Amino acid sequence: MPKTAPLSPDLHDELVGVAHLLADAARPIALQYFRGAGQDIENKLAGDFDPVTVADRLIEQKMRELLAEHRPQDSILGEEFAAYEGSSGLTWVLDPIDGTRGFISGTPTWGVLIAVGPEDGPLIGMIDQPFTSERFVGTPQFAQLQHPSGDRPLEVRKLVDLQDAILFTTFPEIGTKQEQAAFNRVRDRVKLARYGMDCYSYGLLAAGQIDLVVEAQLNAYDIQGPLAVIQAAGGIVTNWQGGPAHNGGQVIAAGDPTLHAAALKLLQSDGAV
Repeated sequence: MPKTAPLSPDLHDELVGVAHLLADAARPIALQYFRGAGQDIENKLAGDFDPVTVADRLIEQKMRELLAEHRPQDSILGEEFAAYEGSSGLTWVLDPIDGTRGFISGTPTWGVLIAVGPEDGPLIGMIDQPFTSERFVGTPQFAQLQHPSGDRPLEVRKLVDLQDAILFTTFPEIGTKQEQAAFNRVRDRVKLARYGMDCYSYGLLAAGQIDLVVEAQLNAYDIQGPLAVIQAAGGIVTNWQGGPAHNGGQVIAAGDPTLHAAALKLLQSDGAV
């Protein structure tokens, strides 16, 4: 199924419904372990710290069970378990807890990321923050922030100059030394830079609260849910070369295309990307 082919209304509604089903199932599991005992933290990366908790695995396991029941023909790419190859041409991309470091630290910057689409990128995406009960949803038909107090449309902030922009990233020590230097060129030109926000920063960009997110060394499951949300809200997400970002790596997200171009030029200015 090529990305240029629109989803039929029935398929759109079915996929959105299943995505909500996955996010609804993830919430109580995440909240059971957030700021509580029994997180059972493991380190997946020797020589560094890449934590995974029992909540990560239980959430992804539950989402996979629901997909096996409701969309068994679709492929699955998740962070914690092996990929599953389906026959429909659609892939669900799952990050059960994006921002596990924030999760184990008690900060509400983590989220459950869900995306679905063909091989060339997601069509539907969600960023769900169970602790704040916020769900950022992006589809070809709408972009919406859903909350018990009321839903509202998502729309990125436009007409922002670089010197007036708010920039977020997760790690101050972003990527390699070359990637760090490239990021610093952007950081030194914006009004405000903030760190440690994990996937929540992409939701804030889609909501028009901030203007730029620049990151490196991402995986597909880190970016596909946020990518679909930001694009539905009118923003732009690419890699540092200006190409597709759905497979991860170096990512820049912006609300305004002129701002995106200015930041991209700084990232590329020494030819290191």
